[in-house]
Amino acid sequence: MEGSAVPYDYLPLDRKSAVPLYRQLYLSIRGAAESGRLKAGDRLPSVRRMAADLGLSCTTVESAYQQLCVEGYLRARPHRGYFVRDVRRDVFARPAPPAFRRRAAPAVRYDFGTGCVDGEAVDLKAWRRNVRGALNRRDVLASYGEKQGETELREALAAYGYQERGLAASPGQIVVGAGTQPLLFLLCGLLDRGAVAMEEPGFRQAEQVFSDCGFSVLKLPGDSDGIRMDALESSGAKLLFVSPSSRALTGAVLPMSRRLTLLKWAKANGGFVIEDDYNGELRYRARPVPAMQGIAGGRGVVYLGSFSKLLLPSVRIGYMALPPELLARYRPRAANYNQTASKVEQLALAEYIRSGQMERHLRRLRKRYGAKSEALVRALRGAFPGAGVLLRETPLTVALTLKTGKSARELCALALARGVRVQPDEGGGVLLGFAGIPPENIPGAVECLRQAWRGC
Repeated sequence: MEGSAVPYDYLPLDRKSAVPLYRQLYLSIRGAAESGRLKAGDRLPSVRRMAADLGLSCTTVESAYQQLCVEGYLRARPHRGYFVRDVRRDVFARPAPPAFRRRAAPAVRYDFGTGCVDGEAVDLKAWRRNVRGALNRRDVLASYGEKQGETELREALAAYGYQERGLAASPGQIVVGAGTQPLLFLLCGLLDRGAVAMEEPGFRQAEQVFSDCGFSVLKLPGDSDGIRMDALESSGAKLLFVSPSSRALTGAVLPMSRRLTLLKWAKANGGFVIEDDYNGELRYRARPVPAMQGIAGGRGVVYLGSFSKLLLPSVRIGYMALPPELLARYRPRAANYNQTASKVEQLALAEYIRSGQMERHLRRLRKRYGAKSEALVRALRGAFPGAGVLLRETPLTVALTLKTGKSARELCALALARGVRVQPDEGGGVLLGFAGIPPENIPGAVECLRQAWRGC
């Protein structure tokens, strides 16, 4: 039941505190209600009465009461006053924090990880200039971005994709997002649930998205040309996820004959090829092979591209070219999807492409990464005679396979103890990403690896 008015000796106020008086009043009443000192149904003094008794302004008391009503601590009843609600909280003893000793992580002197790019190859001055240019466009920044991606960027991407990868996609077919995974989530909503086939050993990030969205993932064996057609045809899958510019185990390009066979398979089965063209532009020993999407004339193939290694990993912009069949499903629901990529970065990237800076940047990257890959391969072959050394161009990695009884993880741990970060390769060896390591550090890094693995 609603009780009578209560005293307010529970309201300590410090007029010298930097905390505003209305805030002190609010916190005191809230704490008393939560602890049970103020019981459910208790009536608080009127605003005028409390203000007079505590020497406060009516505005101060009213502000505290209003906030408590909004948060559900008080109930205001017209012409009757303010009453406390039942907001008591059970108090549990907080467990003591677990005792542990911090172990210092081994210092990394040479980083062959795959999560960074060559800082010297990035034209930060040019990128900052484009970002500033976008920030100065008050007219476009004062509004939400386009759900499908900024028109300027989609127009630039359509031209860029045609020039660099032979894409057959109009700006209206392109959807922009913050990288490959968000775009895959969107794509899964357009596809009929079923099985997605991919060549062994698969692609962990894509597998996770498909699994989260209710698709089953079938990792099928490959042959010298790519995923085995007999396995694909007998799998019953109507979706194929493939990286034709760089096969996972070999780093090799999917030959044209197999590309054409896969496109015929998709057409005959009413399915789709999902073409992950990660860094497809980054080939430096030969020209990039045309994308399957362009070979198919834009039909039956979903194309995925990104800029994480071409620009900066922190610039999370990817794009997807939808075939007409899926574009028809996307358009009615496009307004329901929020854009995940920064509008400022989209506009900056549009200008970067449009002005020719991206084309010049690609030429520099191909030259620099070509020289670095040759230096790393040469150093590894000199340090580890008889070991398998496999360059994978577009992922910017080298797979090293040693004749040893040690596992890949054990080799990585030994390397880290010497100050070199490498990672296990899904093919069973050790993976060295050379994008981020300065060229002059390669000989010293490989020598540290030789010492770390001596006798293995």
